[in-house]
Amino acid sequence: MDAKGGLSFPDGPRQELDQALADLLAQAERVRITQGRLRALLSATQAVVEEIDLPSVLRRIVQAARSLVDAEYAALGVISPERDGLEEFVYDGVSDQEAAMIGRLPVGRGLLGALITDPRTIRLEHLKDDPRSVGFPAHHPPMDSFLGVPVRIRGEVFGNLYLTNRRDGLFTEEDAELIEALATTAGFAIENARLLERARTRGQWMETAAGLSAALLSSPTETAPDLIAGRMFQLPRVDKVAVLLTGDDPAQLQIAAARGADEARLRGLVLDADSTWAGAALRSPSAAARSREPSEPDALRVVRDGTAGPVLLAALRTPSRLWGAVCAARDPDGARFSATEIEAASHFASRAAIALELAHARADAQRAMLADDRRRIARDLHDHVIQQLYGTGLAIQAVAGSLDRGSETDRLDECIAQLDDAISQIRTIVFALSHQDDSSLRHRVLDVVADLSGSLPRPPAIRFTGPVDHAVTGALADEVVGVTRELLSNAVRHSGADRIMVEVSADGDLLTVLLQDDGVGIPEDGRRSGLRNLAERAAARGGALAIRSASGETSVRWSAPLSAASRGRAEGGSR
Repeated sequence: MDAKGGLSFPDGPRQELDQALADLLAQAERVRITQGRLRALLSATQAVVEEIDLPSVLRRIVQAARSLVDAEYAALGVISPERDGLEEFVYDGVSDQEAAMIGRLPVGRGLLGALITDPRTIRLEHLKDDPRSVGFPAHHPPMDSFLGVPVRIRGEVFGNLYLTNRRDGLFTEEDAELIEALATTAGFAIENARLLERARTRGQWMETAAGLSAALLSSPTETAPDLIAGRMFQLPRVDKVAVLLTGDDPAQLQIAAARGADEARLRGLVLDADSTWAGAALRSPSAAARSREPSEPDALRVVRDGTAGPVLLAALRTPSRLWGAVCAARDPDGARFSATEIEAASHFASRAAIALELAHARADAQRAMLADDRRRIARDLHDHVIQQLYGTGLAIQAVAGSLDRGSETDRLDECIAQLDDAISQIRTIVFALSHQDDSSLRHRVLDVVADLSGSLPRPPAIRFTGPVDHAVTGALADEVVGVTRELLSNAVRHSGADRIMVEVSADGDLLTVLLQDDGVGIPEDGRRSGLRNLAERAAARGGALAIRSASGETSVRWSAPLSAASRGRAEGGSR
């Protein structure tokens, strides 16, 4: 005991006791810190597994890793399927303004690429001292200490976690172990999120494909390209769509429909197959769908600052034929199309092609039925109606012949003339019903008359005399169609006629287009620029324009000689 009666220890044992107490306190502090970090790891793990959306999961992993080791910057690089770099780079600690100033995100070169080729944890005191470091671009924030940890999913490396600038010194072995533990949990969270995203992607594409099939089968075939482009453009993360159709020339592709950037310019554009990646892809008969990562510009891609984004092509192919292809594109900053999306696009295009083929088959069947109905009607008109009218005309003519000439016989002659006119018009209708060649002169003239006479209370009468389809071809046929359009347009707009008759005849060596109406006539002081133009066109062909106009009775006759070649074709056709 000491002089005051207190308890005392010799100097040696007291020092040992103090050291033991200090060690105990230090151990307790380490336990407290470890417990805190374990709680932080648990908290980070919970934050990671709470999300089910893949982009949100990746973002949470980066934020959790940065917070867990108190790093200034953190990032997760997603390795591309080809394992030749990074296809996605999720970062935390760098503002959007700073990222915009830096420019393009890392693609996996230098030290970042080392973890791709050799997926093992890397811990460095100073980045610049490592020979694999390639430096930083302009406006990049300074970075010194570094920790890199691979993220594995069932043995396959999904990506790498990168952390720099630990705020309290250098990264420790314990930091590496914590991030490795977080990476293990992150791998399972990423796998679950990927499975869910794949299921959602398939569901979205399948639902769109089903709706498209129903729409194609219930819509006119000419609207099919627009339907395909519109439905595909509604899918998530699709920034541009083009529907390409093949034609008679395999070296050319026509953009039948487009959505997104430059859609108005692209629609109807004919591309050289060699000038676009889609043309090369379609040459492979086994490629149902394929994609390509950002590379050189292409008319079918989204291009920004000279860089083209990812593109996906799906062939519209059935066992019987190749209809074309549908291309979907993303912005250059967008992720490349995944294997799930490629597979779903193939299914989408396959269903669309089958629906397209069924729609065309249905349209062909309807046209065949319509053609059969027209032939039946034409046969009935020819075999029954014309014969009845012809017989009635002969009976009236016999009655007229038994009567003395007078007003009654004149009226009978007028009835016979009207019957002859009706027979002529029925024959024209029979020809139109039984001959479906829209390129023939008769059909073209009939189309002009139908197009211009919709507002008339009574459709114009149309007559064709002589072998007009055989005698009038090429440029001369185009001239006849133009003359008919000009004459009928003038009569419809200005004459106020109740009855209009159009006749096209090829008689011997002379071609004639005649229009007659019972309108107000052609005023002497009215504008005649159209008629002057017709007269000049007739004179250029060695013909003439003759006008006879009076109130209630106007006729305009445009005539031109037939060429020797046309006459030869006419004679051959008549034989």
